[in-house]
Amino acid sequence: MKILSLSDTVVDMIYSPAVREKFHDVDMVLDCGDTPYYYLEYVVCMLNKPTFFVRGNHSKVMEYDSTEPRAHAHGAEDLHCRNVYCKGLLLAGVEGSLRYHPGPFQYTQREMWMKVFSLLPGLFRNRILRGRFIDVFVTHASPWGIHDQPDLTHQGIKAFRWFIQVFQPAFHFHGHIHVYRPDTVMATMVGKTRVINTFGYRVTETYFPHETSPAEQDRPA
Repeated sequence: MKILSLSDTVVDMIYSPAVREKFHDVDMVLDCGDTPYYYLEYVVCMLNKPTFFVRGNHSKVMEYDSTEPRAHAHGAEDLHCRNVYCKGLLLAGVEGSLRYHPGPFQYTQREMWMKVFSLLPGLFRNRILRGRFIDVFVTHASPWGIHDQPDLTHQGIKAFRWFIQVFQPAFHFHGHIHVYRPDTVMATMVGKTRVINTFGYRVTETYFPHETSPAEQDRPA
């Protein structure tokens, strides 16, 4: 499985025809928020791969440009507070960051706990039907104490840290934490979970024993 993850900034190389040549072989695209809807739509059109997103604290409720207004990226699937099965993988996501001023897609720590708890029925259903809770967790903010920063805006989410410790997804992709130094830690193991800061973009290639083969991907779930 080869995953292209995006967040927080428009990368010129990705917003160009070069994206098709460079990333034609990815299996899935994950957007961790704060990228324009038009940008993600471009990636969807150029790669034609399953694409999932959560919104960030700077995401727009409505985005306006020379075409029609949009409230989301067409062709991409919103993961917020949802459990999704795709290509043999179990995914779930939560949007937003901690609330630091009035605005959309910002929540208190308590509200984030409620959003994480809303995923639990689906996780237990996954366990019954698929034999495991989750493979990939996608959020905008980072988990508490992992890649986060001391200011309120960039503090990690306590519920996310609890979530990955209890349900142990293979990966937790997040954005929100901008990277300015080449020695910034971008990937951290927490138990069995690899937490990845996907600021800009990142390609992650790994093997999931339960992922579907190319022939199986066309079969109904």
